Amino acid sequence: MSVSNEKFNLKEVINASGRMTVLGVSKVSEAVLEAQRFGGTHFFEMADLSEKTGGYLAQLLDVDDVQIVSSASAGIAQSIAAVIGQGSLAHVYHPYSATIKKKEIILPKGHNVDYGTSVELMVQQGGGKVVEAGYANMCTPEHIEMMITEQTAAILYIKSHHTVQKSMLTISEAVEVAKKNDLPLIVDAAAEEDLLKYTQLGADLVIYSGAKAIEGPSAGMVIGKNPYVPWVRMQSKGIGRSMKIGKENILGFTQAVEDYLQNGSESGESMKKRLQPFIEELNKIEHLDAKIVQDPAGREIYRASVKVTGKSAKTVISELKEQNPAIYTREYQANNGIIEFDIRSVDQTEMKKIIQRLKEIVKERV
Repeated sequence: MSVSNEKFNLKEVINASGRMTVLGVSKVSEAVLEAQRFGGTHFFEMADLSEKTGGYLAQLLDVDDVQIVSSASAGIAQSIAAVIGQGSLAHVYHPYSATIKKKEIILPKGHNVDYGTSVELMVQQGGGKVVEAGYANMCTPEHIEMMITEQTAAILYIKSHHTVQKSMLTISEAVEVAKKNDLPLIVDAAAEEDLLKYTQLGADLVIYSGAKAIEGPSAGMVIGKNPYVPWVRMQSKGIGRSMKIGKENILGFTQAVEDYLQNGSESGESMKKRLQPFIEELNKIEHLDAKIVQDPAGREIYRASVKVTGKSAKTVISELKEQNPAIYTREYQANNGIIEFDIRSVDQTEMKKIIQRLKEIVKERV
């Protein structure tokens, strides 16, 4: 029997949540599948494959080097280990030794967030110790600088919608602080769409998810400057061993990056155009008030924001998931009575199913 939902008794899923790990993140193209198929049917010298694909992507991205990793989270952990160890093979083999003192990683307090796991845990996995700078709702360059000591190994900046957006220093300001104090700056840009911007601003290491904006297989990449990227590559002999990525996904991811750079992603204008009839249908449903909103982190992503009255948004969200297909939405504003629908991975037929299910939920409560 071929693979199917029925074989494993799985629900179908309509993903109106976005590029989320809990749902498998994204769908891959035929070109990516073909690259994965080639990888799966051939053998390689894996160290050579890692270096050569990294070198190929480095040319496309105009950086010194690239290391493909199993995920953005793995990229954080291995980048932290890299800047602490600074090329030491002894550190690769003993990353948690009590003799290591220079392991503090300065992070704006408002960036120490949970994105499915905590940023702090990934730093700890890399052997680092988080030092929070500033306050939950404010961090300035001065706040970062006052936390720098002889034990500081790097500055970490999380560019994400999960973090506090207001009153935070910019990446350019973080670059200046890092340069002034001769420290590497690591930027976690997991879901960001611009693969060139942050290295051009001066970040030393930038981390991307392979399956979010890029729409590749489960993977990630650390891009940036030498010697930092080769130090990340060294971690395959240490903590990176438990995070290793297979040949299929290395080649599939490389193809996905190449395609993404050539074709880009859906434009904001296209999203708004597709959203408009969806919004109109939502507003015909009693107790729902829908409008188009932009991603709070400023990305060119537009979503349907739906204010729910007469019933808690959390209950509606739960009821959307219950049936088959299970409909997943963005839940971050549920406590404010708001449900968001991300349509990047939703087609017109699926939008109609969402509308129909919402009508049923509203009718059930009357």
